[in-house]
Amino acid sequence: MPSEGSNKLRATRCFPTGPANCQSGERNALTVGGHKITIRIIARFVMGDSIKYICSCCGQEHEEWPALTYISPTPYHNLTEEEKKSIAQLSDDFCLILHSDQIDRFIRCTLTQKVIDHCENLEYGLWVSLSEKSYNDYSDNFRNENHITKYFGWLNNDLAGYEFGESIPTTVFTRPGNDRPNIVPHEDFDHPFVRDYYNGITKTEAEQRIREMLKVISSSR
Repeated sequence: MPSEGSNKLRATRCFPTGPANCQSGERNALTVGGHKITIRIIARFVMGDSIKYICSCCGQEHEEWPALTYISPTPYHNLTEEEKKSIAQLSDDFCLILHSDQIDRFIRCTLTQKVIDHCENLEYGLWVSLSEKSYNDYSDNFRNENHITKYFGWLNNDLAGYEFGESIPTTVFTRPGNDRPNIVPHEDFDHPFVRDYYNGITKTEAEQRIREMLKVISSSR
């Protein structure tokens, strides 16, 4: 398992507020780009029945964006079906891979990508790997609504549109009320995904990311 000083692996309590909020358990999932991705309202976009709402910050009508959520980390996805049954454990919020010489530990988090010319941001559901100490602390306090802390974690999902030759270091912030933790990439790590996170992307870029997923989903129907 990658420790808090290594870079070995590359890579929903629910989203807390706004259009991406979900309080009703696991949503439908489809396999996109080699990963099962949770879909809440994408099907409505595909069928032409998009959800519209009046934005509280600008007063204009918008179509609601889906949260782009991976339901497993990349290392789990890369296992064979037999390995998934024999050495791995996956739930909505935790993942363990029990190799003969190490244990890889992952938790599910959220990341908010700033959209610079729109009232809504793009929400992701992603997995990070933690050290044994951090993983155990998070697991032990999973039901503690007042447990506020932070951990070091490595991003463990390969997002479409980016090349991931190495892991991206992040800080994982737990949140009150049992919302999933939020992850923030380290600003000093040189990678296009990190630059986009801090500089923001345009509404056009955000919609293109969603549209790319919709194409795959539509073709799989």
